[in-house]
Amino acid sequence: MLHLHEGLFSSYQIMSHPDFEFYHYFDPVAPHVEPHRHNFYEILFFLSGSISYQIESQCYHLQPGDILLINPNDTHHFTSNKIAPYERYVMWVQPSFLMQVDFFGANLSTCFKDALHNQIHLLRPHCTELAHLKSICEKLLNNRSNEQFGSSTLSYAYFLEFLVHLNRVYLSVNNTVITQEFTSHKKTNEIIGYINTHLTEDLTLDHIADAFFLSKSYMSYIFKQNTGLSIYQFIMKKRLMLARDMLYDGASALDACMGCGFYDYSNFLKAFKREFGCSPKQFTRNR
Repeated sequence: MLHLHEGLFSSYQIMSHPDFEFYHYFDPVAPHVEPHRHNFYEILFFLSGSISYQIESQCYHLQPGDILLINPNDTHHFTSNKIAPYERYVMWVQPSFLMQVDFFGANLSTCFKDALHNQIHLLRPHCTELAHLKSICEKLLNNRSNEQFGSSTLSYAYFLEFLVHLNRVYLSVNNTVITQEFTSHKKTNEIIGYINTHLTEDLTLDHIADAFFLSKSYMSYIFKQNTGLSIYQFIMKKRLMLARDMLYDGASALDACMGCGFYDYSNFLKAFKREFGCSPKQFTRNR
């Protein structure tokens, strides 16, 4: 269940455990990471480095102790602002697991759902709260190789404790202060919402520009400025990540191609291999 991993980012971004996974990463030099997404929650607990983190159209300039809440299907990636070690805790959580532990009136997915609704993904805990959250992470790490009676149960207990305090921090933050810590562009957010809604349809620059009464050149400019990707690149990555999730859930390569909006199977095969380094069939065999 628990993983301690200190190495390079994996483009697969697939959970192997049905509940949650906990990682500690330390990279002497921050790796290059392409925009990606997945179908589970992610918590990024930033410890050190010089990192800007992009979630959809929002860019956060992180400080040590910052926590990011990433919802399923949010496209995200980070860039390094200078050569410096990059250290963080990363937690992956299945939505179904949070539904299972929704008892005694404590909905532990509250922070994620509010973050999605308010489009504010950053938490900056105060010193006392930060120390407490770090201490829980250290207990999780120290327990990872413990073979004593009940060690697995303790890992679940520690993780639930972390989620409880994470929600408390989220519900106590001053959003006015937090919103000053990231840049966002309203029109870009609207375009992303449109793309997400119509992802599997015939999406062209003309269709999107007409929907927002914008010229194609201006729309393309503001989108690239605020996401780091062209609209075409963004749509392609979204479709390929949807296809990857479909393959993981058991769909055939042809069904994934048609279901994610490609329609041309040969182009789909080339794009998938370019993005993930293997063919859909190889991915299915290795999943």
